[in-house]
This record gives sequence, structure tokens and C-alpha cells, in this order.
Amino acid sequence: MNAIEFVNVTKQFPGIKANDDISFAIKKGSIHALIGENGAGKSTLMSVLFGLYEPDAGEILVNNNRVFFKGPNDANALGIGMVHQHFKLVDVYTNLENIILGAEWTHNGIILDKNIAIKKIKALQNVYDLHFDLNQKSGDATVSTQQKVEIMKMLFRDNEILVFDEPTAVLTDEEIQGLLKSFNIFKNAGKTIIFISHKLKEVEQVADYATVLRQGKVVGNFDMKNVKLSQIVEAMVGSSVKNIVNTLACERKDVIFKLNNISTHKLRKNLHDVSFKIHAGEIFAIAGVEGNGQNELEEICSGMVKPANGEIKLNLKDKDGNFVSYNITKTNVYKRSKMKMSYIPADRHHHGLILDYSVADNAILRRLWDKEFQFLSIIKNKNKFAFTQKIIDKYDVRGARKGTTLARSMSGGNQQKFIVGREIETVHDFIIVVQPTRGLDVGAINNIHSEILKEKAAGKAILLISYELDEVIALADTIAVINNGYIVTTKDAKQISRVEIGSYMSSSTYETKGGV
Repeated sequence: MNAIEFVNVTKQFPGIKANDDISFAIKKGSIHALIGENGAGKSTLMSVLFGLYEPDAGEILVNNNRVFFKGPNDANALGIGMVHQHFKLVDVYTNLENIILGAEWTHNGIILDKNIAIKKIKALQNVYDLHFDLNQKSGDATVSTQQKVEIMKMLFRDNEILVFDEPTAVLTDEEIQGLLKSFNIFKNAGKTIIFISHKLKEVEQVADYATVLRQGKVVGNFDMKNVKLSQIVEAMVGSSVKNIVNTLACERKDVIFKLNNISTHKLRKNLHDVSFKIHAGEIFAIAGVEGNGQNELEEICSGMVKPANGEIKLNLKDKDGNFVSYNITKTNVYKRSKMKMSYIPADRHHHGLILDYSVADNAILRRLWDKEFQFLSIIKNKNKFAFTQKIIDKYDVRGARKGTTLARSMSGGNQQKFIVGREIETVHDFIIVVQPTRGLDVGAINNIHSEILKEKAAGKAILLISYELDEVIALADTIAVINNGYIVTTKDAKQISRVEIGSYMSSSTYETKGGV
């Protein structure tokens, strides 16, 4: 019996057909992966299933019954839950309040009883290893914690058909394995799981079936027992893909960026006497389990937060080609951007884009006063749209409608590709790159890795902060491991193994003091 069946479903937006005559079925009690390039229509299709969009044509069957959803409440009433790619949280509410919002327990319909909810949520946290502070304001939580709250919202409602849109994008390896284990628990309990992912190894590990979308159309349905990952990749992108690996020599000549004994204020997650330097033509990568000081390091290096102690130096060439050292410890993000620094943030929605601005306006936000884009405070629209189109074409940004669409209208993957392109294409000598390929398909990942390596070849200094160990190993010249706010080792990438990195990442030696 099929839990879900899509029959000739079509959904259009101005200038784009997101879903084009889609038909396939999802078996009840199975784990079904939905795979495709960024902008292939996966999230749109699941939004149609969840009642956020009405299809322009076609129909949906749930348990062999034709349904029409006026909104998500209708979908929930039929047991369909969804964890969205873009979170649906109220920032000023606590994590607990966000979880129970719309599904509160009350006495006599009047008095809210949080204790029953807390008891159930804590039980779910223990079962699925999704631990976080229920009393923390969601707006203050990390991206990872926010996603865990979204997952818990669905688990809390006891839905039978569970839709996960890129749920592992910001989880650690251990958390991912816990989630994939829970998928099998759901399956054994008779639930149906729809799992959108770009991580094909996870799909291979957990999925029973997979459907591949490309440019809004179904291009393949696979039984995972009878298919190779190479076949799925070829269906996704239309050709085979080879992984990009850093093979360029790193001479480590001129130091461009330097941290000296950086520590954070006690009110924040502590960084302890962090020191490192990055040379021209070097990719310096920070590896570590999420929550060990990476967010604080990103904020301090970008200029969003000032350190409690220590010094940050940026060395730039003057007009005569001589290096000049600047102390930028107290310099803010905007001023640093004027000093040939680019920055790809971890949180694209809060730090990378203004979602209700057009793509073109987002392209030049911090360059509004550059002579290239304004004259006497009048924006040079021709140059603005030319720069935007360059990013769209080079980084395969889909759904941007030549830069006229609102940033929030693009898929998360295309938003990410746009931000990466904007920052790389902006003139810089030093670039901070945080989770650059989060939520991207294999083709886009390779394209961005290739562009990062071109930056290295051009002599740029690059700070890479990534939770994807494969990415760190593939790109880095130097790897520093962060654990509990300490840099516990810094080694040439060729001189440290994956096992060693993992050992430094997971060791408890650094709970109260620095390691090596």
C-alpha cells in the first residue's frame, strides 16, 4: 500500500516551473529519499504535500485517498509532519515554547500544562539523542540547536508520515548517526519517512527507495538495494562527477592574517588563548565537533564580536607593494570588508542575506558606496545587474530571475551558492569561509571547492571553518583542531590522519585546560 502518491503534480512560480508533471509513489512504512540538484524542486514538492503551496495541476493521494490541503493544519490532521529547510521558529520564544506552539496541553482548555509536554520532550530527547536546553530562547540558539528544535516539533506531534528536508545539514557525525538510527525506529513502528538529502552516503545507509528530480522533473526512481551511487549522481547532474582535491603546493610565505592569544568574554562560550597565522596562498582549516568554539571564532575573525583579550592583525600590501600591518582587533565587519576581507557566514539568513531584498540588491549591499556601483549616491543599476548576473552564471544560481527576485524566494542551496559567489567575486586578499557547501548537491560542492582552490592559487589567504571532515581533508593545507575552545593541535594537512583528527576532536583532555 502506498502512503503517498503524486499524480501529474505541477507547481509554477513567476518565471519558473518548480515541479513539472511529477508522478511517483511512496510505500507505506518505507524510508524514501528525494534527491536532486539545488533548485530541482524537492522542497517545493514537499511544501505542496504539507499544504504550504497549492498545486497548479495534478493530485495527491494519502493512503489511497485524494486530498486537498488548504494549509499545514490540514496536512497535520492527516498525520503529515515536516521539518523545513528554512526554520519556522519564533526567535523570542524558548525552545520549549516553539515545540508546543499550536499543540499545547491545557487543563479545562484554559490553563497551560507545560509539565506534561516537558516530560514527553525529555523522553524523546533521550530516545533520539537530540539534547538541547528547553529554556533557551530559540533566537539565541545555534543553527544546529534550532534544527533540533524543528525535528522535535514533529516528533512531539506523533505524525505518521514524516518529511525531513535536509535534516542532517548542520548535525555532527554522531548526531547524524543517531538521527538515521531513529529513522529505522520510525520505520519499524510503521511510520513513513520522506528524506530530502544531498548526502548520498546517508541515503545509501538508510533509504529503501530514492526518487531523483532534475529541473522539476522526475528522472529516476530507484530501489536502493539494486543501484550504485554513481548511477544516482549521474541521474542528478546528467553526467559523472569527480571529487575535487587540493593538490597545489603551499609555500607559506607572507603572513596575511594572524590571531595572537585570543580569548572571549566569560559570558560567551570561551575561546582560550587562540593563536594561529594564515599565509598568502594557504587554506587554513578549523576542524572540530560543533559547539567547541567555532561560532565564537567566526564572530571574532569576521568582526561581529570583539575579543576579551588578544590581538588580530591583517597584513596588506600598499600601493608600492610593501606589506603594512593593521591591528583590526576592534574593527567591525563593514570596515574589515573595506580592507579586502570577504566573509561567507555559517548562517546565511541572519548574516548573509536580507531576505526581503532582491538578489541584485543583496549582491552589492556592502559595496553600495563603491564607485563601480554608485555616482553621487545614485545606484548604477547596469553595473549592479551585470555583477549579479556574473554570480548567477558562474555559480549556477537558479531561480534568481536575473537578480530581480527576492532572496527568500530562492531555495536554500541557491541562496548559499549566491553568497559564496558574491564573496569570492568581491575583491579580497583574505576570506573567511564557514560551512561553504552546507546543503549543496555534489555538483555544486565540487564547483565551489574548485573556486576555493582557484583563490588559493591566486595567492589569497583562506580561513575554512567546516564541520564536514571530508571537506577539511580535501581542501586544507593546514589543519587546526578546536576542542572546548582550545586549539589543541595545528599540523600540515599531509602530516595528520583522519584518525588523529578524530582523536583530537573527541578527546576530553581539554575540558579545563589546553592540550598540545
